[in-house]
Amino acid sequence: MRVKTDATIVAVFGFERKTKMVRPLFLCGVSAGFPSPADDYIDRLLDLNELLIKNPPATYFVKVAGDSMTGAGINDGDTLIVDRSLEATNGKIVIAAVQGELTVKRLVKTNGACRLVAENADYAPLEITEESQCEIWGVVTSVIHQFEK
Repeated sequence: MRVKTDATIVAVFGFERKTKMVRPLFLCGVSAGFPSPADDYIDRLLDLNELLIKNPPATYFVKVAGDSMTGAGINDGDTLIVDRSLEATNGKIVIAAVQGELTVKRLVKTNGACRLVAENADYAPLEITEESQCEIWGVVTSVIHQFEK
């Protein structure tokens, strides 16, 4: 196993809710097998802000660089939605400032110890100690992964 460290966050964006982002929502579901031609109608409209952002004043976005969280479905270039009002409990994916650099990792608490754990075996866990200068900036609530940009 190679031991790597990376800052994985390349940009931080604030959230300002100026308008609704309403789009059609098909409640019939999307078939991954055989399509159902009877389900081709719009049931209602969906506001993406309401779906993805539960606490607007505490929400911000970050852009990911690196592959340390691919096992959690977070890829290089993805945008994460982060809520700083949520409690960073065991098992949550968090944004943390470690020695002044932002990273995204899973918070693991065991036997009174805390670690920031990557979801890629190429990256060693980061032990959180008094000396590690670690501050949790928020809990990741969603990942935006674009297939085409």
